[in-house]
Amino acid sequence: MVPLNQQVLRTDLAGMPLEWVDYRTAARLYLLEQVAYACGDPLFHLRGGINAVTRRRSRLLIHSIIATHGVHHALNKLQGDYAPPLCNRTLFQRDDHLCMYCGCRFTSHQLSRDHVRPSSQGGRDHWNNVVSACVRCNNFKAGRTPESAGMELLAVPFTPTHAEYIYLMGRGVLADQMEFLRAHFPRSSPLHGRLGKDPSA
Repeated sequence: MVPLNQQVLRTDLAGMPLEWVDYRTAARLYLLEQVAYACGDPLFHLRGGINAVTRRRSRLLIHSIIATHGVHHALNKLQGDYAPPLCNRTLFQRDDHLCMYCGCRFTSHQLSRDHVRPSSQGGRDHWNNVVSACVRCNNFKAGRTPESAGMELLAVPFTPTHAEYIYLMGRGVLADQMEFLRAHFPRSSPLHGRLGKDPSA
């Protein structure tokens, strides 16, 4: 049985991922006839009241991915210089909850945001200059670069595309949703390796 907090992936008509919505928002979009088509697995089978004339009970089947009509503000995010908002939750997801210095996996509470080029040396608070680091490694590195601290950076930080960011924002992403999103990742995306499939295969 699917929990009621399972997210539904919303896309535009062309299938471009837009956002995650809950089942209530998805049901509203169906009832407003904003859903053009659905794909993925059926998630929720909602039952409503009984029609006084037909004596039939209303039913609504909500799938894991819904494509909707209309112009979406999210499409403005697809411009070439777009960078999704940076927050620790998605940063830690991008780095798979690994400390990028010691390589150990930690919970969100045990991780911190480290500036590869320190802020004190002009380093920006930008996706390409931040990595997940455990408190111990971050404290040891302090206001130094990895080179001056004698520490090796295990992966090159990168700015996620909009589709990658939608994946990182997801909670409990289902297999069909993951496959759909992965089809929108760049072929060079580091996330392909983590998700277990070579995009060139």
